[in-house]
Parts: sequence; structure tokens; C-alpha cells
Amino acid sequence: MQSFQGFTYQPSHFQTAEGEAQPPEGISPTPKLALLLIAVWLIPVVSFLLLRWGFVYLMLPYIMLLSISYLLFKPSGEVRVWRVVPHTHFLEGDEIEVEVHVRPEFRVDHIRVEDVVPPGLDVVSGNPTGVFSLNAGEEGIFRYRVRVRRGVHTFEKVRVAYRDPFGFFSADTLVDVFTELVGVPILYEAQTPYSTRGTKITVGPLPSPLIGEGLEFHAVREYQPGDPLKIINWKATARTGRIMANEFESERKVNVIFVVDASSSNGPIFDYLIRAVASLMLNALNDGTGFGLLLAEEVPLWVRVDYGKRHFFKCIDFLSTAKPGRTNLIAYQVEHLVKAAFPPGAQVLYFSALLTDESRRALKILTEYGYRVVVISPNPNSIYKPKNREEELAMRLIQAKRKALLKSLTGYGVIVDWDVEKTLKAAIAEAMGK
Repeated sequence: MQSFQGFTYQPSHFQTAEGEAQPPEGISPTPKLALLLIAVWLIPVVSFLLLRWGFVYLMLPYIMLLSISYLLFKPSGEVRVWRVVPHTHFLEGDEIEVEVHVRPEFRVDHIRVEDVVPPGLDVVSGNPTGVFSLNAGEEGIFRYRVRVRRGVHTFEKVRVAYRDPFGFFSADTLVDVFTELVGVPILYEAQTPYSTRGTKITVGPLPSPLIGEGLEFHAVREYQPGDPLKIINWKATARTGRIMANEFESERKVNVIFVVDASSSNGPIFDYLIRAVASLMLNALNDGTGFGLLLAEEVPLWVRVDYGKRHFFKCIDFLSTAKPGRTNLIAYQVEHLVKAAFPPGAQVLYFSALLTDESRRALKILTEYGYRVVVISPNPNSIYKPKNREEELAMRLIQAKRKALLKSLTGYGVIVDWDVEKTLKAAIAEAMGK
């Protein structure tokens, strides 16, 4: 992928990023050159009028110098600058190589090109600045490597500075060269902690709680007109004296709703939350399960339930740009969408550290509306390392308080207390084994 832009050294106006008209920042004579131009022409004219030929001879070297500068080094034409990156989407933590190309249409003895790197990218090797001496049409290239963080990173400008050997012509301008990179969350290996009504928590493709024809036995009930004869339970009929029939669970897969608490209280562990969502969403994609996403940011984002890779990558793009917000309205957002948009009987995966009353109330609302909930709760205490015995004792007290809190919420769903120093897969397996 390459972004391409050129600029010409011609007298004109241009638009800044703010949209205001500004004087041109192309190559223009320096004040020193302007004074020399006046002196070079004024002194010989005055000397000729005064018949002072010595002054005329004295000005000949300056006239020659200016003539050489104008003939050999005066810029005329365009300088083209473009940036090349392998593609647009990368996993967070990946290192990528960025190439910057410059090609002038005139001879340049000293041109400095600096790529303006966005703050979300860390330069790990090389230098985002190149200095060249190029002939007309010759191309200069420099390369550097950056490490990508999660989010959208936008390159917007390249700074180009030029001067001729005598310092008569110079320019220092920012050129618009747009490139967008997206850092997508890392995907963990993790099992799928869904739950269904009447069954235990399972791994992989799941049956739905809808009753119908299937392979999994559910219950025995009275025979109803229209039921097929093959489901009659003759033993139960003989025992009760009434015609009884078997009921089975349908094998159709359930929908899964991913609810992400994006409040500022989750800031320290927010990247872990997003990685967990993306990882379990990939499992849903591989299982052929329909899924939806509620990203409870300051302005909530709801992606309705759908299937397939296109839907998955759309959700991943939203997760890549997610940021913890300052407001904490997740309970209100959840309650509104439960009434208006959540499909009935769906499985809910709730991602939150459960640090605020609002986040805990959202969990209770989901349960009150009949949804089976599994909470993936990264432990924010696990990212801090005590430095002395006093801090270690304080951390033990905080951990005990958190365990008591999570225990009081177990009636509202299965809670995976994830120590982020361990793998998500291990944390889920530990919670599922209890």
C-alpha cells in the first residue's frame, strides 16, 4: 500500500489543516539573497554613473555567484513524496517496515525528508528522517520500523526541507501524505464458556434451549395431538396409565451477545478485555454461531447479531478503536437494548472488571431478563507488583475484598476471575471446573 503526494515550487496559496489560506511555503529567496540582489544591481549602476570602474570589477564575482545559483540550483518543478506500508491491518505488537520515497524533478544537492510518525506507533529501528542529494528524476528511499499498538493510527504529513549549496534558495514545508494503519487486538487461545438452559457449561458448538426434535433428551411429558408416534415413551405410558412422550433439545446453535464494559474504571486492563472479546468472538465465528456486540462506551455501539467473516471483521474494527470512556452508563444502555434489540434466549458474555455499582447492576439486569451470563472479569490487581511487604499486605486485603465481592455475584452468572498473568484459557478452565 502506498500513499502518494507531490508539491510544486510555484507562487501560490494552499490550505492548511485548519482550512485557512496561508502564504506558500515553497522555495523562495531568503532575505540574504534579496539584499544581494539589490546590492548586485544597485552598486554597478551607481559605480557606472560615477565612473568608478573599480566597484564594477568588485561586483563581478557576486554577479557570477548569483548567475551560477540561478542557472544550476534554482528549483523548478515538482517534488513527489510517497509512503509505502505492507497493508493496513496488523496485530498489536507487530513490527512493520515503513518506506518513504522522494523524487524531485530538478537537481537537489540537499533535501531533508522527515516522516511525521503518529503517537500510537513506536519507532523500534531505523530513522524516520532521510537526507539526500538527488539528480532530476532520481528517487531517494529511506526505511524504518515501527511497533503497532491497538487502535487506528493515521500518518498525515511528511516534512520536506530543501536548501541550495549557497543558501540562496530554501524551503521547509509539510506535505499531506495520508496513510491509515489499524492495530487489531491480539487473539488468545481460549475455550468457549457458553451456558445453556438445562445443561452444564460446555465447550464448542452448543445446543439451544429451544425444545424440538433432536438427539439430547430433555424430559417426559403427556402426548399431545400432532406429536409423531416415534416419540411415545411406552414404559412411562405403562407406568402412569397415560400416553407419555419424550422431549428433546434442538441441536440448533444459540446466538451469543458480547457486552463490553468500556467505562474508565476498566482503563488499566482495557486491552485485556478487548483481547478476550476478540478471541471468544473468533471461536463463535469458527463454530458458526451468530453473535452481536454491545460496546458500552460514552456513545454506545450496538452491532446486531449476524454470521460470517465479514461480520467478524466489522466487529474487530470496532474493537480495535474502542477506548474507555469517562461516563459510566452501562446499566442504562444494557437495559435499553435488552428490551429493544437483544434476541430472546441468547447467551451473554459480559466483559467487565465489575469495579463499579453500575457495572454490577448491568449484570443483575441481564439476569433479571432471563439471560444466562458468563462474566470474563480481568483482575486489575494482577497487573500490579508489590514493591515491599506493606504493599504486599495491602494487596492481599484488596484481593480478599474482590473475592468476597465476586462471590456475592455468583448467583447472577458464572464469573471468570482472570489473573492476567495467566492465560485466558487457564482462567476459563479453572472457572468451568468449579
